[in-house]
Amino acid sequence: MIRTVEPSPHVSAPVLAAYSYCEAVTGQQARNFAYGIRLLPTPKRRAMSALYAFSRRVDDIGDGALADEVKIARLEDTRALLTRVRESEVDEDDTDPVAVALAHTARVFPVPLGGLDELIDGVLMDVRGETYETWDDLKAYCRCVAGAIGRLSLGVFGTEPGARGAERAPEYADTLGLALQLTNILRDVREDATGGRTYLPADDLAKFGCSAGFDGPKPPEGSDFAGLVHFEVRRARTLFAEGYRLLPMLDRRSGACVAAMAGIYRRLLDRIERDPEAVLRGRVSLPGPEKAYVAVRGLSGLDARHASRRTVRRHA
Repeated sequence: MIRTVEPSPHVSAPVLAAYSYCEAVTGQQARNFAYGIRLLPTPKRRAMSALYAFSRRVDDIGDGALADEVKIARLEDTRALLTRVRESEVDEDDTDPVAVALAHTARVFPVPLGGLDELIDGVLMDVRGETYETWDDLKAYCRCVAGAIGRLSLGVFGTEPGARGAERAPEYADTLGLALQLTNILRDVREDATGGRTYLPADDLAKFGCSAGFDGPKPPEGSDFAGLVHFEVRRARTLFAEGYRLLPMLDRRSGACVAAMAGIYRRLLDRIERDPEAVLRGRVSLPGPEKAYVAVRGLSGLDARHASRRTVRRHA
């Protein structure tokens, strides 16, 4: 069981400033993520912002315009910084606010920092231009860049004392990360293609006649693009259903945070399913009022109760 750790009420001024920087980065760069974590109590929200800010730095290196060898060097520099955090070598007056905030988070919460090493490994896969023949291949990548983030987040959330099946919480957090990442891949298929990246498995692309790729606002001629999208949507829904078994194991506000973030992505899936070619025309997103509804639903505990009933039925 991963129990919630109650942080110390006193946080020094330098650490508060570092967290403020991370929260600003999160608010500017990750609207869906920021929307979800606002439901958390302040210490957990700050910790999640620190995890995001470090992750954003890694992603930005991978997505930037630098030469590949420079990207690889900077990613290894970032890994060295993570080692300093892990070995408690980052002081509160360090000039890197992300390192200061992450170091404090690691002292207060039992976050498995190795998950950030996995994220770096995943971004290195991007830099090296790896492609994925099968779903199992893609799943390994998704576990690095998203499943690991789910497990890191669980270190902040903790599980409720006596939660049934809590020993499987990391597995469910990992699976929920996979569901979110596959949704991202579907949403960004055109943007990724423009950047020379293809994430969907080559086996799936061939099965639906889409091996030519997605370099325009229309599917490849003669392809069953809608069939491909619906196939991947069903896969993502299966992952969500499994990952949602985490919700009854969390306290109310942590569960609301997870339900809000996952709920936003599930609704994105609904939109993509209704109009598959929308992902080739532009970025699919949800309006603010719909996100607010998802947040209220999360706070009400509806998703957690539904997940709990499904879990009970499976054990009956």
